[in-house]
Amino acid sequence: MNRQKPAYLQLYESLREKITQGVWAFGERIPSRRETAREESLSVITVEHSYELLCQEGYIESRARSGYYVIYRPLDGFVQVSPPPPRSAAPQRYTPKQENYFPFSVLARTMRRVMTEYGDALLSKSPNTGCDALRQAIARYLARNRGMNVSAEQIVIGSGAEYLYGLVVEMLGRDRLYAIESPSYAKIEQVYRAKGVQCDLLPLAHDGIQSAALAATNASVLHITPYRSFPSGVTASASKRREYIHWADTDDRFIVEDDFESEFSLLRKPEETVFFQSKKENVIYLNTFTRTVSPSLRVGYMVLPLRLIPLFSETVGFYSCTVPAFEQYVLAQLMDNGDFERHINRIRRMERRKLSGKGVKPE
Repeated sequence: MNRQKPAYLQLYESLREKITQGVWAFGERIPSRRETAREESLSVITVEHSYELLCQEGYIESRARSGYYVIYRPLDGFVQVSPPPPRSAAPQRYTPKQENYFPFSVLARTMRRVMTEYGDALLSKSPNTGCDALRQAIARYLARNRGMNVSAEQIVIGSGAEYLYGLVVEMLGRDRLYAIESPSYAKIEQVYRAKGVQCDLLPLAHDGIQSAALAATNASVLHITPYRSFPSGVTASASKRREYIHWADTDDRFIVEDDFESEFSLLRKPEETVFFQSKKENVIYLNTFTRTVSPSLRVGYMVLPLRLIPLFSETVGFYSCTVPAFEQYVLAQLMDNGDFERHINRIRRMERRKLSGKGVKPE
């Protein structure tokens, strides 16, 4: 056993690998919790946590008085047609409220410390892709929390998601067709159209973009919000994420992964990104500090696959960074001293307690 990783996570990863490699096929019943606990010499509670994660991520489902069955589909083409998302109750997921923004006292203390430590250096121009201190801090954070082992060289800092959308278009080109979820965050389409590109609107089902629409699109860029698409609240299942990756296997196709709100997932482990799962170096990862710190802090970041760094440098690398150095150093300190992650974990614990008090299991 790896002592640095909880037993339930190790078991989850082992079971997930068996499912994705086809040891247990779609529709097949997997061993019961007690059987697995006996085989692995673990407690039933530990196994239950692992099974909950597999259910929450769309690998298996629990059927009353019958057991657990595999619902993950291997990549055998785009054959399944999913029903549209239900119009009834909204999904039980965390929706940030103003009182859940980053503690002002901690932010103010960090700002004072940065001003004292950096002094006149705060007046210097930031490198075009952002201050190295923040890019290094983000790289360390992504490695700790998202399994994304990237270098600071792959990270670009910009003033919010909309600015970064524009950089994506200028880097990949306006002559492409860009596919986006429908419905989706309105500014995604607005920015793309303002940049002069055509958009193909792909309807969402309950588990992500409808398979038939994805198979039919002539787009070469797919913009997705796999964790929690806004405003529908739809989360892409494990099978659907693999389908997105399979779609992008064709040469010269790219995925833009807009990782909206995933830090506040109520799962017992961090959400896996499509960037992490893909092996083709064709996923561009985007995230911001709008939800985790404050909407007034217009800071986002983009993680480029290594093979796109030369293209970025050639096409848009001349743009100056649009975020003041002061704000970048503040964020770097918050991430390096642990305040950033402590805040996220505090909110997640609070929301779990709220849901458990209502008798609702976190999704």
